[in-house]
Amino acid sequence: MSDSLYFHRLALLTGEQTVQLLNSSRVFIFGLGGVGSWCAEGLVRSGVGSVVLVDFDTICPTNVNRQLQATSQAIGKKKADELACRLSLIYPACHIESRSECFSNENAQFFDIRSDDYVIDAIDSLENKLDLIEYAYDKGARLFSSMGAARKLDPTKLRTADIWDTQGCPLARMVRQGLRRRGWNGHFTAVYSTEQALPVKTNTTEEAPINGSAVHVTATAGMILAGLVVQDAHSRSGTDLRLG
Repeated sequence: MSDSLYFHRLALLTGEQTVQLLNSSRVFIFGLGGVGSWCAEGLVRSGVGSVVLVDFDTICPTNVNRQLQATSQAIGKKKADELACRLSLIYPACHIESRSECFSNENAQFFDIRSDDYVIDAIDSLENKLDLIEYAYDKGARLFSSMGAARKLDPTKLRTADIWDTQGCPLARMVRQGLRRRGWNGHFTAVYSTEQALPVKTNTTEEAPINGSAVHVTATAGMILAGLVVQDAHSRSGTDLRLG
């Protein structure tokens, strides 16, 4: 069976040029949790020809409720490797590289991000997130970044905006503040929620504070990120497609 049939339905919507451009594109996805894992699946199912999956963590039982590669059989395995296995079953011709490491300024040069690459930032750690934003922007890559999706229940409150125009998201506020401290004033599109964060419910006062999260919110944020890549490729191919 021809690989072109895999993406025939998308081509009917966008045209063959968009599909060809996606197939020739490389996307780095940093952070493969409740947002990044679903973004990766959306990109591979859209015919992206090369993906680099980056996450240092292993799968634990509390990941099962929202992370695509987290199953009862995958506990203790590396998130990047498990996701790579799943994606290779979807689109075997896609070049998939899995890297079980954490992005930072110290190892940034080893990722070989170029100006014709897409970069998806789905990192939770603030300092590593700021490092990636600065580095990807300096390299001229097309950057799309996820803000906070935890402690939210309403996926219809998810929005996209320039990072400086985001409102109501605590993580986005911390990102803006961190970038200002670093003297950085560039621009990129962020996915964020305007929903007020819900309080964390715990069974005992001894329990460590952990942010709750729901798959219908995190997965929606991931698919929005994937959609931003498809829209950008469609625009570059000579037409314009926008989410309503």
